[in-house]
This record gives sequence, structure tokens and C-alpha cells, in this order.
Amino acid sequence: MEALKASSFSSFQCPLISTRNPRKIFEKPSLQIPSSRQIAATLPIIRRKKTDFKGFTAVSPNAPTAEDQETEPEKKEEKFDWYSHWYPLAPVCDLDKRRPHGMKVLGIDVVIWWDRNENAWKVFDDSCPHRLAPLSEGRIDQWGRLQCVYHGWCFGGAGDCKFIPQAPRDGPPIHSSNKACVAVYPSCLQNGILWFWPSSDPQHKDIYMKEKPHYIPELDDPSFTNLMISRDIPYGYEVLIENLMDPAHVPYAHYGIMRTAKTPESVKADREGGRPVEINVTRLDVNGFTAKQIFGENYFVPPCLYYGFFSPGGGQSNQKTSSSATKDEPLTPIPPQKKALLIFYCIPVSPGNSRLIFVSPRNFAVWLERIFPRWIFHIGQNLILDSDLYLLHVEERKLKEVGPLNWHKSCFVPTKADANVVAYRRWMNKYGGTQVDWRNKFTGELPPTPPREHLFDRYWSHTVKCSSCSVAYKQLNALEIALQVVSVSSIAIVAAAKQSVISLAAGYSLVSIAVLCFLASKWLSHFIYKNFHYHDYDHAFR
Repeated sequence: MEALKASSFSSFQCPLISTRNPRKIFEKPSLQIPSSRQIAATLPIIRRKKTDFKGFTAVSPNAPTAEDQETEPEKKEEKFDWYSHWYPLAPVCDLDKRRPHGMKVLGIDVVIWWDRNENAWKVFDDSCPHRLAPLSEGRIDQWGRLQCVYHGWCFGGAGDCKFIPQAPRDGPPIHSSNKACVAVYPSCLQNGILWFWPSSDPQHKDIYMKEKPHYIPELDDPSFTNLMISRDIPYGYEVLIENLMDPAHVPYAHYGIMRTAKTPESVKADREGGRPVEINVTRLDVNGFTAKQIFGENYFVPPCLYYGFFSPGGGQSNQKTSSSATKDEPLTPIPPQKKALLIFYCIPVSPGNSRLIFVSPRNFAVWLERIFPRWIFHIGQNLILDSDLYLLHVEERKLKEVGPLNWHKSCFVPTKADANVVAYRRWMNKYGGTQVDWRNKFTGELPPTPPREHLFDRYWSHTVKCSSCSVAYKQLNALEIALQVVSVSSIAIVAAAKQSVISLAAGYSLVSIAVLCFLASKWLSHFIYKNFHYHDYDHAFR
């Protein structure tokens, strides 16, 4: 869903463009952004071992189809281990140090809490060893320990039990038993995001020294913006990430929400302005793939990351490109000093549920995010997520009936615009085991479809978990109540005052204030509900 860039800065909507290569996971790159010429002379490397991959695209009708590509015999390849990689949990800016936070990733329930004694975030198994109550419903006690509020057991940053209230003070130190400890997951901070390693095995205790999450230097560069949004999504990881890889759906699924680059009249065939999209996959191996468009390269770094560069204004090159069989039209020159990225972290939660962390750093118009609060931008970004939410929720159920190995037989993908989606499905079937490895935590069935008001819920999926939106929600509700109080008070004053005490003009003024405050409170109530609770989306009248 490349459309999310629109809500960060509405004047700059355009396709992706790459200005540098991805780096190996284990290396910490410098903040220098290479030029386009350097990239053209350098092969992108984010893999660990050489593969025999052949470049491919989604193809035109007179070429071999995606089905032919999928059914080619494959050599035995290295399989992707879903439990040997870092997973993002949440933007640090949305984590409150005063309380524990519950999260689910890969079907694993974890609790995140701030250990002030070690001055670090900790990630534990969200289960008290006493009676398996969720620690995320607990509190941080006065000594900075994580306390289970069921029976008061307290734990330190290493997962060790510090206190059992029910144990005799002069008895044996039963709190020191290994059975009283909580499983601890390795965690780290990088790019403003808290990450965790989904194994509490002691052999992974120092995994950060050996392997780090994929590093994107622009997220730590103060000359770039880094406004993030996180939201729980009511459809699965596979559908989420392939949708974000698909630029062709943007003019249609998000029509009326954002502006896209203007389509030349020579190729414009409808109101929405869809056009042919040239995408070629140049590398595919166990460590992801690289896809090249006419404007640059995008990168899938499994399990969670999909990103690329784009330039503002809609045009990406001063070269000519063929827009029809008979006419070439130059694209707008792009100032090389202006750069921006689209970065999507797609997190598997459980079958039929996922989580998205999105950020679009840029080194221009930085003043906007210094003036406007983060929740203002989240309104537009949430609307974009809502606009194709129901489509994808239903699509996932139909794909489930088909099965991942039959995807290429049921879906007709004849154009090059679908190359990213074909590449992702190919990667999943070849390296990823056809689906996320849930390790028998689930039956494989998708949850039932809830009512639309629950499906499009913003309050529990985003508002309460966002530090900016939750504050705005409380303040706007307080303002609504204040307007109602002023309205009622004004009417009460007019009704109670004697004619000789208050003039006719003052009486009319108070009545006018009462009416205006009442109308303002009703509008504000609608605004709060629509932007922080529930906003349905009807494509028919867009």
C-alpha cells in the first residue's frame, strides 16, 4: 500500500525510487546515501549465500505466465527459519515506561516493561509462573519490579523472582527457584523501534552481538523526519505485505484519499488514472528479493521489512520514457538533494491478524512535523488503511480456501505490475514453507468475520496504543464536555436572570453562545468517533 506516503505530506505523492543499496544485516552502515550512479555500478547485497536465481517478472499475455514460473522444478534450497530473526514490537515513542504492555508476535504473547534499575526495556513471556496470569495486566511497583497483580509476585529485569508475598519470611527462599522465574526474550533498540528475538533459549542471550536487525540510517538521521504509526490489522501477514508491494492498486483502492502522479493523457483510460507498471525482480533468494521499477529498486528483507526510496512531486527522472507506442514524454527532473523513503514493517501476529509499523522519513519539509502533532498525520494514514481493509479481509478468506500452493492457479496475474506479488508468493513457497511457521499454536483456521464496526475499529487497534492519539482523544473529549457545559450554563443564566438584571442584547448573546457551543460539541463528537473509533468506507460513492 504505497499510498501511505500521501498522508505524511500530501503534496508529495509518487512511485518508489531507490538511491542506494541495502546492506547486510550484520553490518552497521554509515549515514552516507550513495548516488544513483554508485547504485547502478553496484549489485545490491542483502543475502548470505549465492543462489542460482533467474530474473523474472509478472508477464504480458503473450509471455509465459506466473503459473509456468511457479510450476518449474526447483532445486532443494535453504529454508527460511522464522524463529531465527529479529521482529519489531512497537515504536519506542508509543511505549509508556509507567506500565507494562502486552503484545503478540508469531503467536507468542510477550510483555514489554521498563526496568528502571537497569535503565532498559525488557521483553518477558506474558505469563506468571505461579498461575499463568498475564503479566501485562500487572504494574511496576515502587522498587521498579514487574508485579503480577493476581498474587503480587515480583520479578526483576533478568526474569528472576524477587518476592513472593505468600512465602514465610523466615522460611526457605522459594522465590529463588528456577521454577519461579519468567522466560526472558533478547531485545534491542534500533531505529526508534523495540525489537525482540523469538526464543528465550539461553544460547540466544547475546544474539545481538552476532546478528542485528536490518539497519536503515535515515531513521536515525536528524535531517530526516521519522514520524511513525503502528496499527493492528484484521487480516494476515501474507496479505498485508503483498498489498504493500503492489503499486497498481493505489489509484483505485485509495481513490479520493490521495493524489498520485498525473497520468499522461496518451495512456489515461479511466477517471482513476491507472497505467502500465513495469516491475522486474532482479534477485530472489532465502534472504528476500530486489524488485526494479523504471524509477528504482525496492527491497523485501524477510521476515518483516519492505522498503524503497521515492522522490517528491511525481516525477523521478529527467530521462525520457515511452508512454505509448508512438510518443515519448519526459518526466520532471528531480532535485537530487530531496530524498524520502517508504518503510513498512509487517509483523505476523496470528492467523488472520497482523501489525503494521509504517514510517516515511524525508529530508525536506521537516518543519511540518515540528508544527503539527503526530495524531494529525495518523488520521489520514488510518483512512488509507481503512480504504482497502475489507477488500483484503475477504480476499484472505478466499485465498485460504484455495491454499498457498494453488495461488498461481487461482489468481490471473498477466501484467508486469504484479511482479512483486508473484515474487513474494514464490519466495513464500520456495523458502518460507508456504506460510508463517506458527509451530502448532493454531489450528490454521481464520477467525470469523466480525461486524463492520469491529472490523474497522480504530480505538483498540491504534488509538489506545498510540501516545499521541490517546492524548488527543482525551483532550478532545474534555473539550467536548467543556462546550456542553458552556452551552447549558449560558441557557441557565438567561433563564434564571430577571429581565431587569440582564439586557436584551446580553440575553441574545448568551443564547447565541449556547447554540454555537452546542453545535460545536456535536460536530466534535462526530469528529472524535469518526477519527478515533470507527470510520466505514464506501467505494461506490467515491
